[in-house]
Amino acid sequence: MNIPLQLTFRGFPRSEPLAEYVRRRAAKLSTFHDGITGCHVVVEAPHRHSHKARPYRVCIDLTVPGDELVVSRDAAQAAIHDAYAAVDAAFDAAQRLLSDSARLRRRAYHATPELR
Repeated sequence: MNIPLQLTFRGFPRSEPLAEYVRRRAAKLSTFHDGITGCHVVVEAPHRHSHKARPYRVCIDLTVPGDELVVSRDAAQAAIHDAYAAVDAAFDAAQRLLSDSARLRRRAYHATPELR
């Protein structure tokens, strides 16, 4: 399934290799939930401090039927200084969230016979 993806870079120039990496990670999300109708990913590098490395923040906003799921991994939580590692952390959390959402949906469907 081809997930409609919006990708935004903030605080640093767009990187095509990083954009392609995000596209590949987003495409894998359909294996965890088959009803994804939208995906907006923001990769952000906060303002540079002269004596510190630049931690990255990644926010993923997923739209599924009847719900909107948001995952955010930022510098305050993990101090991730590599953009690829920040993307991995955010997409790993999104995969867990999608799996949980799909599991709850299946459980609700099987628990209520009038939905069938």
